Amino acid sequence: MKIILMSPAGAMYRCSSGSFRKALRYAPLTLSTLAALVPDELRAEIEIIDEGVQRLPDRIEADLVGITAITGTATRAYRIADRLRAHGVPVVLGGVHPTIMPEEASEHADCVVAGFAEEVWPELLRDFVAGRMRPVYRQSKDLSLENRPFARRDLLHKRLYLTLNSMQATRGCSNECDFCVIPGAWGTTQFFRPIEDVVRELETLEGRYVTFLDPSPTEDVEYAKALFRAMVPLRKTWFGLSTVKIAEDPELLNLCAKSGCRGLLLGFETLSQTGLEWIGKDFNFPRTYMDVVAKLHDHGIAIQGCFVFGFDSDDESVFERTVDFVKASAIDLPRYAVCTPFPKTELYKKWKAEGRILTEDWALYDSQHAVYRPAQMSPDRLVEGLHWAWDETYAGGAIVSRIARSRCVPLISALANVGYRIYARRLPTFPPSAVSEVGAPELTFSAGPA
Repeated sequence: MKIILMSPAGAMYRCSSGSFRKALRYAPLTLSTLAALVPDELRAEIEIIDEGVQRLPDRIEADLVGITAITGTATRAYRIADRLRAHGVPVVLGGVHPTIMPEEASEHADCVVAGFAEEVWPELLRDFVAGRMRPVYRQSKDLSLENRPFARRDLLHKRLYLTLNSMQATRGCSNECDFCVIPGAWGTTQFFRPIEDVVRELETLEGRYVTFLDPSPTEDVEYAKALFRAMVPLRKTWFGLSTVKIAEDPELLNLCAKSGCRGLLLGFETLSQTGLEWIGKDFNFPRTYMDVVAKLHDHGIAIQGCFVFGFDSDDESVFERTVDFVKASAIDLPRYAVCTPFPKTELYKKWKAEGRILTEDWALYDSQHAVYRPAQMSPDRLVEGLHWAWDETYAGGAIVSRIARSRCVPLISALANVGYRIYARRLPTFPPSAVSEVGAPELTFSAGPA
């Protein structure tokens, strides 16, 4: 039995056409985790295809193909799935978008997995072999992450990624931000791996550097403190995500640094308190942002700071004000996005009811295109301002200044900044017509059962 696990990529992030370089790519965790969950008794041959770093092969031969999709890649996933099924290859669709839009996804798949896959994926595969695979599998809400197999990193192409060492200690997030897909897809229950399991996996990883992909592993402060204490003896250098709340607890921040943290992605989102309250992220306070940055820097932790343009509180001054703050605060790796109403989020429901959503071409839901009508500017002006912010922030002089002040590993800081400079320069070459899968050329690969 041959199983292919596939992650399609949007045009901006596809290795054949996109602008994301190796310096910005860590190994995905979904495909290697699914591979690890394949029951041993099936003796399956497993292949991983990550379109972000490799082209689709000319021919795809498999007994079953599993495709994971976010909203921005859903349309391409559907196109690939339709072609595979037309050649007699059964397809399973899963991931964020099929979880929130299972009825839509089922039109392009033999089976849809909604939710996490730790328990339902092995069940699905056994049912497939027995000839009784159901149309939909839903993960129960009492999921346990205890004693799960480690991701099959050996199936990934090491030379194509900055690092293969991506992992998670927690799943989900307890916050309820209106523009975030997590509450709609998985609810607000957060799941925790036993700390001893996390440590055991860390001990198996080659090399010093690790990337944690948890949306916010510090929401349960006591769990996070215990995890960080357990990580100290491992002497790993790690990067991850957090909310700005990490700066509120001195002990937590100190343990985070001692455990080897050298960089965190923080969602600042906006400098407008009104905007933050409007999206339900009322634990962020712009008046404290400078202090948050200073505290993390004092602990040797670099910051990837994320900002979103296009909230209803934003007028055209938002771009310059944000860039000025980024420069003044010495944020190590700034990142910008357009506010995007992902389906089933509270933001989507609100703007849908107001008639402000302009398109449901999912390929444009990549956080760099305007798919709705902003309150205080035109969609075109929103995108123009986004491009200006990227260009201004990743001009040569701005990069040199940032790297000189960086608290991160210098080489990693330099590679990431140069990677985003390339990304910023290429953004204008991806107008909606270049990103949309509607009317795109026919996929050329052939397919058939293994």
